[in-house]
Amino acid sequence: MLLLAGENASEARTAPAAARTLLAVEDVRLRFGGIVALDGISFEQNEGEILGLIGPNGAGKTTLFNCLSRLYTPDSGEITFAGRSILDRPAHRIAEIGIGRTFQNLALFRQLTVLDNVRVGGHARSRSDFLSDALRLPWVRRQEAALEARARSIIAWLDLESVADRPVAGLPFGTQKRVELARALATEPRLLLLDEPAGGLNHEEIGALGRLIQRIRDEFGVTILLVEHHMNLVMSISDKVVALDFGRKIAEGTPAEIQRDERVIAAYLGRANGR
Repeated sequence: MLLLAGENASEARTAPAAARTLLAVEDVRLRFGGIVALDGISFEQNEGEILGLIGPNGAGKTTLFNCLSRLYTPDSGEITFAGRSILDRPAHRIAEIGIGRTFQNLALFRQLTVLDNVRVGGHARSRSDFLSDALRLPWVRRQEAALEARARSIIAWLDLESVADRPVAGLPFGTQKRVELARALATEPRLLLLDEPAGGLNHEEIGALGRLIQRIRDEFGVTILLVEHHMNLVMSISDKVVALDFGRKIAEGTPAEIQRDERVIAAYLGRANGR
């Protein structure tokens, strides 16, 4: 049964010491015409947590994710990151405050090499201008060298060195997933948004992905929010799970609590092929 896929996960997980709220979603509402996509969503995520966002098809997960990355603007409500509202920021300036993301459908530059794709992520946090770049001023050269060094370090950490100089287009799908993850990490995020990271992966790759996500949290010190269909993955690595249905939050708690919640069980059993 879908909701019991992660039943061997620990009953409770220990929150980081002196946990501080990093992300706060407060009564967020969004309509598309007459369709209510988000209906008063509220939750908080502490620094260092892995939070899983789940729900059947049409529950509002991707819509909320797009609000967090500023692709959508809520009709009402507030979203704060590190104590400050993000709703006055355009999408192209969200990475510079420490929010990075991957996409359900890969958004890589397919004709560029792995290294160049990862370097693009680093440029989201760089400072330069057209004239300085054109003149190749010393500080620009130093910045470019630092970006390349960081990109190569992340590539090595993700075991992508053997393909670093190859175009992304010819790489296996699972490898391309890691490239996109590397690019997101190159933005030096405090909060990493993972959109369906297990999509298209086989059972063995999903197991490795779960371990990798935990390592990223522990070794990079990154807080992680993931939208995911694969219940085994969500229940085995999340500190907290938020469940949505029809644009509303129906449950919030530990993986064990969510698996026992009757509203969550009904949401999944009441519809097939849940998202």
